[in-house]
Amino acid sequence: MKYQDSEATTSRWKRWIKRFGIGGIIFFTVKGIITSTLIYFLGKNFWQVIKGYLASWFE
Repeated sequence: MKYQDSEATTSRWKRWIKRFGIGGIIFFTVKGIITSTLIYFLGKNFWQVIKGYLASWFE
């Protein structure tokens, strides 16, 4: 049973690599890390950042 699960996981990775290539996998991984980091840091004070940015337009 455990062998079957690892085989399914391996075939899923092979399918992804065939579809996107190594560069695509690296791109989506880095994009996910950057997006998660931005959401984490901007989520804390998101509205203050937006308010300050918009206020700079009208000065």
